[in-house]
Amino acid sequence: MAAARLSAPSMACIGAGAGAALPCSSRLAVTRSSLRLSSSHRLTAFRSLVLVHSPLRSAQQRSLQMRTLDRCAIRASSAATSAATAASDAAQLRSAREDIKELLRSTFCHPILVRLGWHDAGTYDKNIEEWPQRGGANGSLRFEIELKHAANAGLVNALKLIQPIKDKYSGITYADLFQLASATAIEDAGGPKIPMKYGRVDVSGAEQCPPEGKLPDAGPPSPGAHLRDVFYRMGLDDKEIVALSGAHTLGRSRPERSGWGKPETKYTKDGPGAPGGQSWTVQWLKFDNSYFKEIKERKDEDLLVLPTDAVLFDDPSFKFYAEKYAEDQETFFKDYAEAHAKLSNLGAKFDPPEGIDIDDDSKSASAPEPFVAAKYSSGEKKA
Repeated sequence: MAAARLSAPSMACIGAGAGAALPCSSRLAVTRSSLRLSSSHRLTAFRSLVLVHSPLRSAQQRSLQMRTLDRCAIRASSAATSAATAASDAAQLRSAREDIKELLRSTFCHPILVRLGWHDAGTYDKNIEEWPQRGGANGSLRFEIELKHAANAGLVNALKLIQPIKDKYSGITYADLFQLASATAIEDAGGPKIPMKYGRVDVSGAEQCPPEGKLPDAGPPSPGAHLRDVFYRMGLDDKEIVALSGAHTLGRSRPERSGWGKPETKYTKDGPGAPGGQSWTVQWLKFDNSYFKEIKERKDEDLLVLPTDAVLFDDPSFKFYAEKYAEDQETFFKDYAEAHAKLSNLGAKFDPPEGIDIDDDSKSASAPEPFVAAKYSSGEKKA
């Protein structure tokens, strides 16, 4: 109902301006009628509908009430327009988050959902102002042409996993759903709470997808220079590069997709989820700082170390942060949460411009349930 979209100040103003002469039911009808009219006629109609019922005793009183009603109509119109044009619905986002948690618990798809959000956002170029030419978190990764980019190998499976959630919640954009899934996966795996906002606008067609080559490679000739080229282009710094690299504590590399890693190891041969691949950590469905510890020690041949991993302890600037995160998980979690949120906003166009907060309800403040998969992600069968 249109009347339900009015802000509290607008409703109070309507009551104060015409309450003495107009019954509550009539005022509600007036509000509905004014919101249905086109913007060019709404103000005139709002005045006339109320004033015809108002027994005024002087021209000065009439002028005062008309100015009051003008302000009310403008506020009501603004509130209705904002509610109608927001990119995503907050209530649907909250419900979708619960569905994503159920999906995570049943399929153990945390790593690929993190990757989905990252790769939609990671095409951003700070040197391009225009949207969507600048890339970033805009939902373009749903299109086949971008899914076929080499760096996105396998992400069609992530899209298939969450497409039923998108179908269920038509009031959510793909751009928001990708980032919601990514942040929820981090948190559900034991990671930090990500300070997210929503309301990202989707691109409308495949012709708006970014060109290939925007995402980082696993084994470039100069790993440090390559990481800086890619992440500096997005406006990120060395600390953020290292913090974000820590998300490799989740997941596996599959040689059939990336060309890197072993077909299986003792940590991945039995799942959870689809077996196989090579992980960076022993408990590859648990988000913690073990990635940095393992990369620093490099003692386990069943754990993966890519050139872009090794450089974190070889490059002096990167090493400063990598050493810190290996020793201090709390600092890693803090820096990671900030970097993840920043990445998820890159290039996005928000509607409303300030974004949508979905963490103001009591449920979001409660402690998450323990994630069971992390307890048996070392190749051991669940009892």
